[in-house]
Amino acid sequence: MENFTFYNPVRIHFGKNQFVNLKDELKNYKNILFTYGKGSIKKNGIYDRVIDMLSDKNIIEFGGIGANPEYETLMRAVEIGKNENIDFILAVGGGSVIDGSKFIAAAIDYQGDDPWNMLSKYEKFDSAIKIGTILTLPATGSEMNGGAVITRVSSKEKLAFGSHLLMPVFSILEPEVMYSLPDRQISNGIIDAFVHTIEQYITYPVNAAVQDAYSAALLKVIINEGTKVLENRLNYDANANLMWAATMALNGLLAAGVPEDWSTHIIGHEITALYGIDHAQTLAIVLPGVLSVMKEEKSEKLLHFAQNVWDINVNDSNVAIDMAIYKTEDFFHSLGIKTRLSDYDIPKSAISKICAKLENKNFIKLGENKNINPKIVEKILISQK
Repeated sequence: MENFTFYNPVRIHFGKNQFVNLKDELKNYKNILFTYGKGSIKKNGIYDRVIDMLSDKNIIEFGGIGANPEYETLMRAVEIGKNENIDFILAVGGGSVIDGSKFIAAAIDYQGDDPWNMLSKYEKFDSAIKIGTILTLPATGSEMNGGAVITRVSSKEKLAFGSHLLMPVFSILEPEVMYSLPDRQISNGIIDAFVHTIEQYITYPVNAAVQDAYSAALLKVIINEGTKVLENRLNYDANANLMWAATMALNGLLAAGVPEDWSTHIIGHEITALYGIDHAQTLAIVLPGVLSVMKEEKSEKLLHFAQNVWDINVNDSNVAIDMAIYKTEDFFHSLGIKTRLSDYDIPKSAISKICAKLENKNFIKLGENKNINPKIVEKILISQK
């Protein structure tokens, strides 16, 4: 196992009726920027619950944060935050709202020329407005980490950044909020959590027995409980298990002491930036290609995956690995998510555009071994055309 430092200060309020903790969590803050998405929280009652709970606070609302939080939209919130002397941000929504709120939190205090430089040029920042979250869609794990992914429409870029300063002070997770979500959003969340786990798991072995066993167990929970949720949307226990699994998939525990990949996400971000399809759909396209093209160097962990996640026990390891990749793609299909570029009317010519964009960035070599160059990306995408 590699050396690591693990730090996660996020306080989680999980289960039924956890909104009761909101008032106490915000007792020391006065000017609160209340961020949310396209308005679904006004239909399911969450908006009213928040407003009632914070009736004694100065609440400034900022809605309209989209599924891929856009720099152009978020910068309007940054100006509001500065003008209103915001001292806390309450993000109510899924990973996109929380990610966008993290950018707002960092950009309000940013002292440089353009806050986008925090993403495009990796500029450091040493302060940020504190945030808390109320999670409405389990998927990204953003409620328990300091990372975020932001899209800039004008340049067709989708980039990540992060800092321990952006870890929420608290996150409220009530599984019952999942009951009203569309099946598509549940399926997307399942795939996002699944691939987050894979990116930290299927790399190369470093004798990290805890992380390997934890990753495999978490994947089985995501598969089994995710299926149960889609079969019965009002199954509280299944919703609770899936929500917690998605949070645990990206809160730092799986990554402690092990190499990470993240090529599937980075390639997927380019597809979303260019063609606007759902983040999880891009992951479903790219992951099977990554596992197939890179299976020789990932073989030991892929075999562990085959045996401990998919319960495949055959003598021929190559057959076991191929079966595991097939079962993974078949699982995505069972969720109603397709896995080919052509399924989303993305032409074969898109492959060269995606590779060219990667070539022009610092992401020339991806993966745990930093050896996935644009030519290998081309092979990955051709295998999924």
